[in-house]
Amino acid sequence: MDSQHYFTAKPAGPEVRRPLSVVLDGQRRELVTSSGLFSPDGVDKGTAILLDAVPRPSGARLLDIGCGWGALALSMALKAPAAAVYAVDVNERCLALTRDNAARLGLPNVHVSTPDGVDPTLEFDTVWSNPPIRIGKQELHALLLAWLPRLAPDGDAWLVVQKNLGADSLQRWLAESLPEGFAVQRADTSKSFRVLHVKRGNSPI
Repeated sequence: MDSQHYFTAKPAGPEVRRPLSVVLDGQRRELVTSSGLFSPDGVDKGTAILLDAVPRPSGARLLDIGCGWGALALSMALKAPAAAVYAVDVNERCLALTRDNAARLGLPNVHVSTPDGVDPTLEFDTVWSNPPIRIGKQELHALLLAWLPRLAPDGDAWLVVQKNLGADSLQRWLAESLPEGFAVQRADTSKSFRVLHVKRGNSPI
């Protein structure tokens, strides 16, 4: 990761784009990347673990919180081409890269914007996120409480968090802080990561 804080809106230093060859949805994809963002050289370990653990996304509206260069949003769009995929980030380079990478893959169903650019009335059927833990606990909690309550009825959110960065305490906090009708459980453990599952609704988690 670049020494520049990847969660700033305007990363310092000039942007230098370069090719990025990665496997998404089982096929090699030729994309672009840049400095000044999280995991610029490929799919990071946590995101890879999340992609291995989650079921195929379902529903009409899907969300990637903190899209980076687009690994999760692009994967959602490839797996669910009929759905609208919303990719949000505060980093301008991330937004431009995700937008351009979606165009490279011919994915018109990817909608890229800052958080403020998403219609506040929308609810989401599936949420995937490798959340930016290093922004600090207060900011992370505010971020998750801004988005997770917007799950549609029977919607699912899947988060990947490193154990040594507070995955278990985050699971407990989510269970205590989300509104009534939300359930939280640990769905998977792989290496040093936990995959957390948040469910809204009365159906079994």
